This record gives sequence, structure tokens and C-alpha cells, in this order.
Amino acid sequence: MKKIAVLTSGGDSPGMNAAIRAVVRTGIFHNLEVFAVERGFAGLMEGQISPMNQVSTGGIMQRGGTVLKTSRSEKFKTKEGLNIALQKLRKFDIDGLVTIGGDGTLRGARDLSALGLKTIGIPATIDNDLPKTDMAIGVDTALNTVIDAIDKIKDTASSHQRAFVVEVMGRNSGYLALMSGIAGGVEVILVPEISYNLQEISLKLKEGYQRGKTHCIIVIAEGVGKTDEVSKYLEDKIGYETRITILGYLQRGGSPSAFDRILASRLGAAAVEHLLKGETSKMVGLIGNKVEATDLEVVLSQQKTIKQNLYDLSLVLAK
Repeated sequence: MKKIAVLTSGGDSPGMNAAIRAVVRTGIFHNLEVFAVERGFAGLMEGQISPMNQVSTGGIMQRGGTVLKTSRSEKFKTKEGLNIALQKLRKFDIDGLVTIGGDGTLRGARDLSALGLKTIGIPATIDNDLPKTDMAIGVDTALNTVIDAIDKIKDTASSHQRAFVVEVMGRNSGYLALMSGIAGGVEVILVPEISYNLQEISLKLKEGYQRGKTHCIIVIAEGVGKTDEVSKYLEDKIGYETRITILGYLQRGGSPSAFDRILASRLGAAAVEHLLKGETSKMVGLIGNKVEATDLEVVLSQQKTIKQNLYDLSLVLAK
């Protein structure tokens, strides 16, 4: 293997730049030529490929987002799109590709591998919904962003004796909601994986107010899909003004935490090393304190769920 490329695709997450930096510098250390693909798989089909070096990755580790830009592409998912992408890489004699992103990005890596290209995926998604890695790149930073927002919302909630419903990202996974809820000391956490009863929740909140509580915070993952309904129901039942705060894309931005920078550096270096071993269609992830590679078919066939013991803990602490 003499030439490799790296791209970011799908939703951005803090720490992607640290992963890009690690891929480029590890590749150069092993005497590889390293190329950047801009705008993900869409840019790949358009041939947006250029050489990278140590200088081009200088000063990017602390930056949020991705310097390579990102996108989503429906055309890439077609047989025609995949073949176009492969041809663009072959034009530069590129032997291996490192893809950084979520499940859609990993599917792209798997599909290109099926056509004969060596591919390794790096998990980067603030939802933390990918199996075979304890943490994806960007999760720690996003979690700290959410906790900071909850702390600030608590200040205004206590001043006005209000209930606040805070919606956080998590289409299929309630990880951000659960962990930020525990760390933020909120009263109620709603996640897609676990059913809930609004009547029971309203009774619990009423009991809290009877004990002298003057406000409450409810954290809800976007995948629950009923933020407005939950807010209105609780306002009607508990008699307190309720306000909704949707954190949205705020959670994806910001300078990555030390944890995310180190995780991204480890995974980026490991991705190159696995390519050099001739491996393909794998994802490198953090399991315990070890970086391990798992077949993409295994990763994409499983579903990651939140830990029940942590959810149970949140119920105890919120009483």
C-alpha cells in the first residue's frame, strides 16, 4: 500500500479534525502518500481529492467541525455512485480509504470494500449509537455542552419557578439524554429505548413541589418525538409554566474536549495501521481502554442500547 485517502461524512462531531490529523501524520510516518477527500462521499464522486502533509494538518486539532467539510449523498448509495467514487480513487492510485462518521459513513466504507477497495471506518457521532465502541468521537464534548446548557437553564428555572423541557440529540439512542440528565441532576429523563407514563411523571413532579421544589428540568431525547406534547401535558397537570429549549446543532459545535482529541488521535492512528496490515471493512473503536477493530457487518447488524443500570440510577437520584 502506497497511497491512502481520508474523508468525513454525515453529521459533523467535535474531534473529527484530530482524527484527520492522526490519519495524515501516521500515514506519512509509514511513508504513505495521504490524500484528503472534501465534502464526504459527494465530494469523492466529484473528484475533490488533494494531497495532504504535516503542514496542512497543523493547528486543526482544537477546531470543531471538520476542515474537510462533510455532506450526505443519496446518489453515492447507488451502484452507479459507488462505481464513480471508486473510479475517482483509482485515478489517483489510492489503495485505501479511512472514513470518519456515523452509521451511514460506515455503510459507505463497507460498500466500497465490497468493490475491492481497502477501507477502515472511524466512529464519529455525538449520538453514541454505534456498537463495538464505548465512545464515538464527539460524544464527550457534546455531553459537556449539554451539561453546561442544563446548568444555565437551572438558573433561570429556579428564578421563575418554571419547568423546562430540554430536547437533546439522539434519534435512536438516549445516551446524551441519560448521561446529561444524571450529570445535570434533572428530575425526569425520557429516552427512545424506554417507555414512559406521563401521568406517573406528573404525579412525581407534584410530589416534588409539595416537598418544596420550586422548579424542575426534564431532558428528552429527540428520538422520543413528543417534546411539545410532553411539555403541554405537564404544564396542564402540575400547574407550572413550562418552557421548551431545543439545543439542536449547538451540541455539534465547539472545540473538542481533551478526551475527544486523544480518542480521535488513537483511532486515527489505528485506522492507518489496520490498513497497512491489509485489513478492510472494519471499524476501529474503543473497548475498555483498548483500541480494537470489528468487522463492519457486525457493527452495522447490531444496535447499541443504553445501560439499564444507569437509567435505574437516574430514577433513584431524581427522587
